[in-house]
Amino acid sequence: MNETKESRAFNRLVELTAQLRGPDGCPWDREQTPMTLRGDLIEETYECVEAIDERDSEHIKEELGDLYFLLTMLSYMHEQEGKFSVSDVLDTVSDKLVRRHPHVFGDATVADSGEVLVNWNRIKVEQEGRKPKDSILDEVSKALPPLDRAYKLQKKASKVGFDWPDISGVIGKIEEELEEVRDAIGSHTDGGGDAARDEVEAELGDLLFSVVNLCRFLRIEPSVALQRTNVKFTTRFKHVESSMKVSGQEMKQENLAVMDTYWEEAKKR
Repeated sequence: MNETKESRAFNRLVELTAQLRGPDGCPWDREQTPMTLRGDLIEETYECVEAIDERDSEHIKEELGDLYFLLTMLSYMHEQEGKFSVSDVLDTVSDKLVRRHPHVFGDATVADSGEVLVNWNRIKVEQEGRKPKDSILDEVSKALPPLDRAYKLQKKASKVGFDWPDISGVIGKIEEELEEVRDAIGSHTDGGGDAARDEVEAELGDLLFSVVNLCRFLRIEPSVALQRTNVKFTTRFKHVESSMKVSGQEMKQENLAVMDTYWEEAKKR
C-alpha cells in the first residue's frame, strides 16, 4: 500500500516525539511522565473546545495538533517502558471501531442511533468480556470534572426512566433548592459555625446539580454553556478595566457605580 499524506505526517510526528524523548532531545520532554502530563491533557482538551466554540478553523487546527502531540507522547512513553507501542494504540482503537460498528463493517442492521448504543453496550459485554457494572452510574468515569460528571450521571439515570416528566418539574426543583440555599445561608449568617457552612456547601451543590439537570433536559452541555459565559464575562470585564484606566479611575469597591456603568455599556456593545 502506498504511503498516504496522512501516514507520512503521523510518522513524522512519531519520529519527532522520539527525538524529543531521546538522549539528545529536550530536557523538559525527557522529564515528563504520564502522570505529569495529565493536567496538560485536560487543559489542551478544553483549549480545543474553546477553539471549536470560536469556529476558528486555524485555531482548531492548532489545538488539535497539540492534542495529537500529547496523545502521541503518552503512547510513546509507554512504548519506551515496553508496555505497548504507538501502533498498538492505533490498532486497538481501529479494531474496536470495527467490532462495535457491525452495522457498518458487518451484516447487522440498526433502526436508529439508539439501537447503535444498545448494540455498543452489548458488544462490550458479550464480545469484549467487559464485566457488567453493578450500577449504570458506574459507567461514568470518576475522573471527569464534577460539572461534566453530574451531566453524565443524570443522562444515565434518564435512560432507565428516572427523570422528570416535563420541564416544569426541573425548574420547580431549582426553585426548591434555591430556597434551601437561602435557609442554609441564614443559618450560617446567624453564627452556625462549621456545621452551617457545610450545610451551605451541600445545598449549593444540590442547586448546581439541579441547574445541570435543566441543561440536560434542554440538551445543552453545561460545561459549554458555562464556558460561553466565562468568555462573555471576560470580554465585558476587560472593557470595564480599559474604560476605568482611560478615565483615570481606580478599580475598587468605592467606584462600583462607575464600573457598573461601563459594564452595562459593554453589554450593549
